[in-house]
Amino acid sequence: MKYLSRIADMVLKERLAAFGAVLIEGPKWTGKTTTAMQQAQSILQLQDPDRRDDNLATAATMPSLLLKGKQPRLIDEWQDAPTLWDAVRIAVDKSGGLPGQYILTGSNTVDKDKIYHSGTGRITRMKMYPMSLWESGDSSGEISLKELFDNPDYDIDGITSQLEIPELIRVACRGGWPATLQMTEAAGMVIASDYVNSVCEVDILSIDKRQRNPKIARQIMRSYARNISTIAKRTSIFADITSSGDLTLSIDTFDDYIRMLEKLYVIQDIDAWCPAIRSKTAIRSMPKRGFSDPSIAVAAMGVNAEALETQLKTFGFIFEQMCARDLRAYTPGFGSHLSYYRDRYGLEADLVLHLNDGRYALIECKLGSREIDDGAKHLLEIKRLIQEYNKQEQQVPLREPDLLIVLTGGYMAYTRPDGVKVIPLACLKD
Repeated sequence: MKYLSRIADMVLKERLAAFGAVLIEGPKWTGKTTTAMQQAQSILQLQDPDRRDDNLATAATMPSLLLKGKQPRLIDEWQDAPTLWDAVRIAVDKSGGLPGQYILTGSNTVDKDKIYHSGTGRITRMKMYPMSLWESGDSSGEISLKELFDNPDYDIDGITSQLEIPELIRVACRGGWPATLQMTEAAGMVIASDYVNSVCEVDILSIDKRQRNPKIARQIMRSYARNISTIAKRTSIFADITSSGDLTLSIDTFDDYIRMLEKLYVIQDIDAWCPAIRSKTAIRSMPKRGFSDPSIAVAAMGVNAEALETQLKTFGFIFEQMCARDLRAYTPGFGSHLSYYRDRYGLEADLVLHLNDGRYALIECKLGSREIDDGAKHLLEIKRLIQEYNKQEQQVPLREPDLLIVLTGGYMAYTRPDGVKVIPLACLKD
Protein backbone atom coordinates (compact mmCIF):
# COMPACT_ATOMS: atom_id res chain seq x y z
CA MET A 1 0.00 0.00 0.00
CA LYS A 2 1.22 3.48 -0.84
CA TYR A 3 2.26 5.52 2.19
CA LEU A 4 0.51 8.88 2.40
CA SER A 5 2.63 11.65 3.87
CA ARG A 6 1.61 12.79 7.33
CA ILE A 7 2.15 16.02 9.21
CA ALA A 8 3.64 13.78 11.90
CA ASP A 9 6.50 12.94 9.51
CA MET A 10 8.04 16.38 9.92
CA VAL A 11 7.32 16.47 13.65
CA LEU A 12 9.10 13.14 14.11
CA LYS A 13 12.06 14.34 12.03
CA GLU A 14 12.37 17.49 14.17
CA ARG A 15 12.13 15.54 17.44
CA LEU A 16 14.73 12.99 16.32
CA ALA A 17 17.10 15.86 15.53
CA ALA A 18 16.74 17.20 19.08
CA PHE A 19 16.25 14.18 21.39
CA GLY A 20 17.82 10.78 21.90
CA ALA A 21 14.48 8.99 21.69
CA VAL A 22 10.92 9.78 20.62
CA LEU A 23 7.75 8.14 21.96
CA ILE A 24 4.81 8.39 19.54
CA GLU A 25 1.50 8.40 21.42
CA GLY A 26 -2.11 8.67 20.35
CA PRO A 27 -5.20 6.65 19.49
CA LYS A 28 -4.68 3.17 18.10
CA TRP A 29 -5.10 2.60 14.35
CA THR A 30 -3.73 6.05 13.52
CA GLY A 31 -0.64 4.67 11.77
CA LYS A 32 1.96 5.37 14.46
CA THR A 33 4.11 2.34 13.59
CA THR A 34 3.86 2.88 9.83
CA THR A 35 4.89 6.51 10.21
CA ALA A 36 7.81 5.54 12.45
CA MET A 37 8.96 2.96 9.91
CA GLN A 38 9.47 5.68 7.29
CA GLN A 39 12.41 7.05 9.30
CA ALA A 40 13.62 4.00 11.23
CA GLN A 41 16.76 2.21 10.06
CA SER A 42 16.08 -0.98 12.03
CA ILE A 43 13.02 -2.44 13.77
CA LEU A 44 12.36 -4.53 16.87
CA GLN A 45 8.81 -5.92 16.72
CA LEU A 46 8.04 -7.30 20.15
CA GLN A 47 4.78 -8.90 19.01
CA ASP A 48 6.37 -10.90 16.20
CA PRO A 49 5.12 -14.41 17.14
CA ASP A 50 8.27 -16.08 15.78
CA ARG A 51 10.51 -14.16 18.19
CA ARG A 52 8.20 -12.96 20.94
CA ASP A 53 9.29 -15.43 23.63
CA ASP A 54 12.98 -14.90 22.92
CA ASN A 55 12.58 -11.12 22.89
CA LEU A 56 10.70 -11.08 26.20
CA ALA A 57 13.24 -13.37 27.82
CA THR A 58 16.06 -11.11 26.64
CA ALA A 59 14.21 -8.02 27.87
CA ALA A 60 13.89 -9.62 31.31
CA THR A 61 17.59 -10.45 31.62
CA MET A 62 19.59 -8.01 29.49
CA PRO A 63 17.34 -5.51 27.68
CA SER A 64 20.28 -3.56 26.25
CA LEU A 65 20.84 -6.43 23.77
CA LEU A 66 17.52 -5.62 22.10
CA LEU A 67 18.61 -2.04 21.47
CA LYS A 68 21.40 -3.08 19.13
CA GLY A 69 20.73 -2.16 15.52
CA LYS A 70 21.07 0.62 13.02
CA GLN A 71 19.66 3.90 14.33
CA PRO A 72 17.09 5.30 14.56
CA ARG A 73 15.91 1.94 15.89
CA LEU A 74 12.15 1.47 16.12
CA ILE A 75 10.90 -0.46 19.15
CA ASP A 76 7.31 -1.38 18.31
CA GLU A 77 4.84 -2.33 21.07
CA TRP A 78 7.46 -1.46 23.68
CA GLN A 79 4.89 -1.75 26.46
CA ASP A 80 5.15 -5.56 26.20
CA ALA A 81 8.61 -5.23 27.77
CA PRO A 82 8.48 -2.10 29.98
CA THR A 83 12.10 -2.56 31.07
CA LEU A 84 13.05 -1.30 27.61
CA TRP A 85 12.00 2.22 28.64
CA ASP A 86 14.78 2.55 31.20
CA ALA A 87 17.17 0.68 28.89
CA VAL A 88 16.56 3.32 26.23
CA ARG A 89 16.98 6.13 28.75
CA ILE A 90 20.31 4.73 29.99
CA ALA A 91 21.53 4.14 26.42
CA VAL A 92 20.80 7.78 25.56
CA ASP A 93 22.65 8.89 28.70
CA LYS A 94 25.67 6.75 27.88
CA SER A 95 25.86 8.24 24.40
CA GLY A 96 26.03 11.74 25.86
CA GLY A 97 22.52 12.53 24.71
CA LEU A 98 23.19 11.86 21.02
CA PRO A 99 19.93 12.64 19.17
CA GLY A 100 18.00 10.36 16.87
CA GLN A 101 18.68 6.96 18.41
CA TYR A 102 15.30 5.36 19.14
CA ILE A 103 11.61 5.57 18.26
CA LEU A 104 9.07 3.91 20.56
CA THR A 105 5.52 3.09 19.52
CA GLY A 106 2.73 1.14 21.16
CA SER A 107 -0.36 1.40 23.29
CA ASN A 108 -0.89 3.00 26.67
CA THR A 109 -1.33 -0.36 28.45
CA VAL A 110 1.98 -0.40 30.29
CA ASP A 111 2.93 -1.63 33.76
CA LYS A 112 4.37 1.55 35.26
CA ASP A 113 5.76 -0.37 38.25
CA LYS A 114 8.49 -1.58 35.91
CA ILE A 115 9.51 1.96 34.89
CA TYR A 116 11.88 3.79 37.24
CA HIS A 117 12.38 7.13 35.50
CA SER A 118 10.17 9.49 33.52
CA GLY A 119 12.75 9.79 30.75
CA THR A 120 12.55 13.59 30.84
CA GLY A 121 15.24 15.14 28.70
CA ARG A 122 16.05 11.85 27.00
CA ILE A 123 12.71 10.62 25.64
CA THR A 124 10.35 13.19 24.16
CA ARG A 125 6.68 12.52 23.53
CA MET A 126 4.77 13.45 20.39
CA LYS A 127 1.08 12.88 19.79
CA MET A 128 -0.28 11.51 16.55
CA TYR A 129 -3.96 11.89 15.69
CA PRO A 130 -6.23 10.36 13.06
CA MET A 131 -5.66 11.76 9.58
CA SER A 132 -6.91 15.24 8.79
CA LEU A 133 -8.86 15.93 5.61
CA TRP A 134 -5.66 17.30 4.06
CA GLU A 135 -3.68 14.16 4.87
CA SER A 136 -6.41 11.85 3.56
CA GLY A 137 -6.67 13.80 0.30
CA ASP A 138 -10.17 15.11 0.99
CA SER A 139 -9.13 18.75 1.47
CA SER A 140 -7.72 20.74 -1.44
CA GLY A 141 -5.20 22.30 0.97
CA GLU A 142 -5.36 25.62 -0.87
CA ILE A 143 -5.51 27.58 2.41
CA SER A 144 -2.60 27.22 4.82
CA LEU A 145 -3.29 27.72 8.51
CA LYS A 146 0.34 28.74 9.01
CA GLU A 147 0.06 31.40 6.31
CA LEU A 148 -3.14 32.72 7.87
CA PHE A 149 -1.21 33.40 11.09
CA ASP A 150 2.02 34.58 9.50
CA ASN A 151 0.82 36.71 6.60
CA PRO A 152 -1.78 39.44 7.22
CA ASP A 153 -2.14 39.95 3.44
CA TYR A 154 -2.78 36.27 2.69
CA ASP A 155 -5.52 36.18 0.05
CA ILE A 156 -8.14 33.45 0.41
CA ASP A 157 -10.96 35.06 -1.54
CA GLY A 158 -12.62 32.84 -4.11
CA ILE A 159 -10.96 29.54 -3.11
CA THR A 160 -13.58 26.79 -3.29
CA SER A 161 -14.18 23.48 -1.53
CA GLN A 162 -14.21 20.08 -3.21
CA LEU A 163 -16.74 18.65 -0.78
CA GLU A 164 -20.43 19.35 -0.41
CA ILE A 165 -22.41 18.43 2.70
CA PRO A 166 -23.13 14.78 1.69
CA GLU A 167 -19.41 14.19 1.04
CA LEU A 168 -18.47 15.85 4.35
CA ILE A 169 -20.89 13.53 6.12
CA ARG A 170 -19.28 10.51 4.51
CA VAL A 171 -15.69 11.46 5.35
CA ALA A 172 -16.79 12.16 8.94
CA CYS A 173 -18.41 8.72 9.19
CA ARG A 174 -15.34 7.08 7.62
CA GLY A 175 -13.00 8.92 9.97
CA GLY A 176 -9.30 9.59 9.76
CA TRP A 177 -8.16 5.97 10.01
CA PRO A 178 -5.44 5.26 7.41
CA ALA A 179 -6.71 1.74 6.70
CA THR A 180 -10.04 3.07 5.38
CA LEU A 181 -8.34 4.85 2.48
CA GLN A 182 -7.39 1.51 0.93
CA MET A 183 -10.97 0.20 1.11
CA THR A 184 -14.22 0.63 -0.72
CA GLU A 185 -16.53 3.23 0.80
CA ALA A 186 -18.84 0.55 2.20
CA ALA A 187 -15.96 -1.34 3.82
CA GLY A 188 -14.41 1.83 5.22
CA MET A 189 -17.63 2.76 6.96
CA VAL A 190 -17.46 -0.26 9.30
CA ILE A 191 -13.97 0.51 10.63
CA ALA A 192 -15.21 3.01 13.23
CA SER A 193 -17.83 0.51 14.47
CA ASP A 194 -15.12 -2.10 14.89
CA TYR A 195 -12.99 0.49 16.68
CA VAL A 196 -15.75 1.11 19.23
CA ASN A 197 -16.26 -2.63 19.69
CA SER A 198 -12.54 -3.17 20.22
CA VAL A 199 -12.34 -0.39 22.80
CA CYS A 200 -15.31 -1.72 24.76
CA GLU A 201 -14.59 -5.44 24.51
CA VAL A 202 -10.77 -5.50 24.67
CA ASP A 203 -8.93 -2.25 25.36
CA ILE A 204 -10.93 -1.10 28.38
CA LEU A 205 -10.04 -4.43 30.02
CA SER A 206 -6.40 -4.72 29.01
CA ILE A 207 -5.23 -1.19 29.74
CA ASP A 208 -4.47 -1.96 33.39
CA LYS A 209 -5.60 -5.60 33.65
CA ARG A 210 -8.65 -4.66 35.75
CA GLN A 211 -12.03 -6.25 35.18
CA ARG A 212 -14.54 -3.84 33.61
CA ASN A 213 -17.97 -4.22 32.06
CA PRO A 214 -17.98 -3.68 28.26
CA LYS A 215 -21.67 -2.68 28.48
CA ILE A 216 -20.80 0.24 30.76
CA ALA A 217 -18.02 1.39 28.44
CA ARG A 218 -20.39 1.24 25.49
CA GLN A 219 -23.10 3.19 27.31
CA ILE A 220 -20.62 5.88 28.34
CA MET A 221 -19.44 6.27 24.76
CA ARG A 222 -23.03 6.41 23.53
CA SER A 223 -23.94 9.10 26.06
CA TYR A 224 -20.80 11.04 25.18
CA ALA A 225 -21.80 10.83 21.53
CA ARG A 226 -25.25 12.18 22.28
CA ASN A 227 -23.62 15.08 24.12
CA ILE A 228 -20.81 15.66 21.63
CA SER A 229 -19.60 19.27 21.31
CA THR A 230 -21.66 20.35 24.33
CA ILE A 231 -20.69 21.20 27.91
CA ALA A 232 -22.85 18.48 29.43
CA LYS A 233 -22.12 17.98 33.11
CA ARG A 234 -20.40 14.84 34.29
CA THR A 235 -23.39 14.14 36.54
CA SER A 236 -25.76 14.47 33.57
CA ILE A 237 -23.86 11.83 31.60
CA PHE A 238 -23.80 9.60 34.68
CA ALA A 239 -27.57 10.00 35.10
CA ASP A 240 -28.09 9.25 31.41
CA ILE A 241 -26.29 5.93 31.81
CA THR A 242 -27.97 4.82 35.04
CA SER A 243 -31.51 6.13 34.41
CA SER A 244 -32.71 3.00 32.61
CA GLY A 245 -31.91 0.82 35.61
CA ASP A 246 -30.13 -1.78 33.47
CA LEU A 247 -26.69 -0.79 34.76
CA THR A 248 -25.59 -0.14 38.32
CA LEU A 249 -22.38 1.73 39.06
CA SER A 250 -21.04 4.33 41.47
CA ILE A 251 -19.83 7.77 40.44
CA ASP A 252 -16.28 6.67 41.34
CA THR A 253 -16.55 3.70 38.99
CA PHE A 254 -17.94 5.99 36.30
CA ASP A 255 -14.96 8.32 36.74
CA ASP A 256 -12.61 5.33 36.40
CA TYR A 257 -14.12 4.41 33.02
CA ILE A 258 -13.80 8.01 31.84
CA ARG A 259 -10.13 8.10 32.85
CA MET A 260 -9.44 4.89 30.96
CA LEU A 261 -11.19 6.14 27.81
CA GLU A 262 -9.13 9.33 28.04
CA LYS A 263 -5.96 7.30 28.52
CA LEU A 264 -6.82 5.34 25.37
CA TYR A 265 -7.22 8.68 23.52
CA VAL A 266 -10.84 7.80 22.70
CA ILE A 267 -12.44 10.60 24.68
CA GLN A 268 -10.79 13.95 24.08
CA ASP A 269 -12.58 16.76 25.90
CA ILE A 270 -11.86 20.41 25.16
CA ASP A 271 -11.18 22.65 28.16
CA ALA A 272 -12.69 26.08 28.64
CA TRP A 273 -10.78 29.29 27.94
CA CYS A 274 -11.50 31.70 30.77
CA PRO A 275 -10.05 35.16 30.02
CA ALA A 276 -10.87 37.93 32.48
CA ILE A 277 -13.34 39.67 30.17
CA ARG A 278 -16.36 38.50 32.16
CA SER A 279 -16.90 37.72 35.81
CA LYS A 280 -15.90 34.25 36.94
CA THR A 281 -19.53 33.32 37.48
CA ALA A 282 -20.45 34.28 33.91
CA ILE A 283 -17.91 32.16 32.02
CA ARG A 284 -18.62 28.46 31.61
CA SER A 285 -15.66 26.40 32.78
CA MET A 286 -16.77 22.79 32.29
CA PRO A 287 -15.06 20.81 29.53
CA LYS A 288 -16.74 20.39 26.17
CA ARG A 289 -17.36 16.72 25.38
CA GLY A 290 -15.59 15.18 22.42
CA PHE A 291 -13.73 12.31 20.79
CA SER A 292 -10.40 12.05 19.01
CA ASP A 293 -12.22 11.39 15.73
CA PRO A 294 -15.80 12.23 14.63
CA SER A 295 -16.35 8.70 13.33
CA ILE A 296 -16.23 7.36 16.91
CA ALA A 297 -19.25 9.47 17.81
CA VAL A 298 -21.12 8.33 14.71
CA ALA A 299 -20.40 4.68 15.47
CA ALA A 300 -21.23 5.03 19.17
CA MET A 301 -24.62 6.56 18.29
CA GLY A 302 -25.33 3.75 15.83
CA VAL A 303 -26.20 6.03 12.90
CA ASN A 304 -24.89 6.12 9.34
CA ALA A 305 -24.27 8.66 6.60
CA GLU A 306 -27.76 8.31 5.12
CA ALA A 307 -29.38 8.98 8.49
CA LEU A 308 -27.20 12.05 9.12
CA GLU A 309 -28.27 13.59 5.80
CA THR A 310 -31.70 14.02 7.38
CA GLN A 311 -30.26 15.08 10.76
CA LEU A 312 -28.09 18.06 9.85
CA LYS A 313 -28.43 19.59 13.32
CA THR A 314 -26.80 16.47 14.77
CA PHE A 315 -24.17 16.50 12.05
CA GLY A 316 -23.38 20.10 12.95
CA PHE A 317 -22.01 18.87 16.30
CA ILE A 318 -20.06 16.10 14.57
CA PHE A 319 -18.70 18.62 12.06
CA GLU A 320 -17.29 20.64 14.96
CA GLN A 321 -15.41 17.53 16.12
CA MET A 322 -13.98 17.10 12.63
CA CYS A 323 -12.79 20.71 12.77
CA ALA A 324 -11.16 20.06 16.16
CA ARG A 325 -9.44 16.90 14.91
CA ASP A 326 -7.99 18.68 11.88
CA LEU A 327 -6.83 21.72 13.85
CA ARG A 328 -4.98 19.45 16.30
CA ALA A 329 -3.28 17.72 13.38
CA TYR A 330 -2.32 21.03 11.74
CA THR A 331 -0.69 22.48 14.88
CA PRO A 332 1.29 19.66 16.56
CA GLY A 333 3.68 21.87 18.52
CA PHE A 334 4.83 21.45 22.13
CA GLY A 335 2.41 24.04 23.52
CA SER A 336 -0.34 24.25 20.92
CA HIS A 337 -3.80 23.33 22.16
CA LEU A 338 -7.54 23.85 21.72
CA SER A 339 -10.03 25.37 24.10
CA TYR A 340 -13.48 26.96 23.77
CA TYR A 341 -15.24 30.06 25.13
CA ARG A 342 -18.83 30.26 26.30
CA ASP A 343 -20.64 32.44 28.83
CA ARG A 344 -24.12 32.58 30.30
CA TYR A 345 -25.06 35.47 28.01
CA GLY A 346 -24.89 33.17 24.97
CA LEU A 347 -21.58 34.52 23.69
CA GLU A 348 -19.30 31.76 22.39
CA ALA A 349 -16.37 30.68 20.29
CA ASP A 350 -16.68 26.99 19.46
CA LEU A 351 -12.89 26.61 19.43
CA VAL A 352 -9.91 28.70 20.46
CA LEU A 353 -6.69 27.57 18.79
CA HIS A 354 -3.65 28.51 20.89
CA LEU A 355 -0.20 28.33 19.32
CA ASN A 356 2.90 27.72 21.41
CA ASP A 357 4.15 31.28 20.79
CA GLY A 358 1.08 32.90 22.37
CA ARG A 359 -0.84 33.67 19.19
CA TYR A 360 -4.40 32.40 18.98
CA ALA A 361 -7.48 32.26 16.77
CA LEU A 362 -11.13 32.48 17.77
CA ILE A 363 -13.10 29.99 15.69
CA GLU A 364 -16.75 29.24 15.10
CA CYS A 365 -17.75 26.01 13.33
CA LYS A 366 -20.86 26.54 11.20
CA LEU A 367 -22.05 23.88 8.82
CA GLY A 368 -24.36 26.10 6.75
CA SER A 369 -24.01 29.58 5.28
CA ARG A 370 -27.06 30.92 7.12
CA GLU A 371 -25.20 30.62 10.43
CA ILE A 372 -22.08 32.51 9.34
CA ASP A 373 -23.36 35.95 10.36
CA ASP A 374 -24.17 34.80 13.90
CA GLY A 375 -20.79 33.12 14.22
CA ALA A 376 -18.95 36.23 13.05
CA LYS A 377 -20.92 38.43 15.47
CA HIS A 378 -19.86 36.23 18.38
CA LEU A 379 -16.19 36.40 17.44
CA LEU A 380 -16.26 40.17 16.95
CA GLU A 381 -18.00 40.67 20.28
CA ILE A 382 -15.36 38.62 22.13
CA LYS A 383 -12.66 40.71 20.46
CA ARG A 384 -14.50 43.90 21.52
CA LEU A 385 -14.73 42.70 25.12
CA ILE A 386 -10.97 42.03 25.15
CA GLN A 387 -10.31 45.53 23.82
CA GLU A 388 -12.58 47.04 26.48
CA TYR A 389 -10.84 45.01 29.17
CA ASN A 390 -7.44 46.23 27.98
CA LYS A 391 -8.53 49.86 28.33
CA GLN A 392 -9.11 49.22 32.03
CA GLU A 393 -6.19 46.83 32.60
CA GLN A 394 -3.31 48.50 30.77
CA GLN A 395 -0.74 47.03 33.18
CA VAL A 396 -1.56 43.44 32.25
CA PRO A 397 -3.45 43.52 28.94
CA LEU A 398 -4.84 40.44 27.24
CA ARG A 399 -3.54 39.61 23.80
CA GLU A 400 -6.12 40.33 21.13
CA PRO A 401 -7.00 37.41 18.84
CA ASP A 402 -4.71 37.10 15.84
CA LEU A 403 -7.43 35.55 13.70
CA LEU A 404 -11.20 35.39 13.65
CA ILE A 405 -12.35 32.37 11.62
CA VAL A 406 -15.66 30.77 10.74
CA LEU A 407 -14.97 27.20 9.56
CA THR A 408 -17.80 26.01 7.35
CA GLY A 409 -19.07 23.11 5.34
CA GLY A 410 -19.82 25.62 2.62
CA TYR A 411 -18.44 26.24 -0.84
CA MET A 412 -16.28 29.37 -0.94
CA ALA A 413 -13.63 31.06 1.19
CA TYR A 414 -13.60 34.83 1.64
CA THR A 415 -12.68 37.61 4.05
CA ARG A 416 -15.63 39.63 5.29
CA PRO A 417 -15.44 43.45 5.47
CA ASP A 418 -15.20 43.12 9.29
CA GLY A 419 -12.05 40.98 8.93
CA VAL A 420 -13.58 37.61 9.81
CA LYS A 421 -12.22 34.79 7.61
CA VAL A 422 -14.84 32.38 6.27
CA ILE A 423 -13.10 29.13 5.32
CA PRO A 424 -14.50 25.78 4.17
CA LEU A 425 -12.86 23.03 6.24
CA ALA A 426 -12.16 21.08 3.05
CA CYS A 427 -9.84 23.87 1.81
CA LEU A 428 -7.57 23.91 4.85
CA LYS A 429 -4.12 22.42 5.52
CA ASP A 430 -1.32 22.92 8.05
